[in-house]
Amino acid sequence: MAEFTHFNESGRARMVDISAKHTTERCATAQARILLQPETLEKIQQGKIAKGDVLSVAQVAGVMGAKKTPDLIPMCHPILLTSVDIAFKEDPQPDREGRCSITILATAKTTGPTGVEMEAMTAASVAALTIYDMCKAVDRGMSFSDVCLLSKSGGKSGTYTREG
Repeated sequence: MAEFTHFNESGRARMVDISAKHTTERCATAQARILLQPETLEKIQQGKIAKGDVLSVAQVAGVMGAKKTPDLIPMCHPILLTSVDIAFKEDPQPDREGRCSITILATAKTTGPTGVEMEAMTAASVAALTIYDMCKAVDRGMSFSDVCLLSKSGGKSGTYTREG
């Protein structure tokens, strides 16, 4: 188990010093899932949501979210992102509760001394929140699940891939 690095010798929170870390290519992919009524998914697919093209707006919001990550997460370093990509996987098959889903996949990349896991997870989360915001007039019961890191590469800790 790794030790916690975000505490100083007095036990207070700090931003970790990454000045001695090597610059490497780093990539992280995260996901978030939004559960919604089948009728809501149909309206999204047919372009019948009054606020506009839901997935296009969510895609831009996800990219913007990744860029704003250090403004939201207190100990997160501001880094130069070299790429952010958002993709959507729609599942129209209702689950046991009668809800469909959209899975958001967010991939962030950089070349630098620290990773982009938080940027990828923020991007996926902001895209999901944007879908909720754009569709809340027709489906206030939407919910989120499975916000997680799927994979990361680069840096001292190497590659991680979520099992399952």
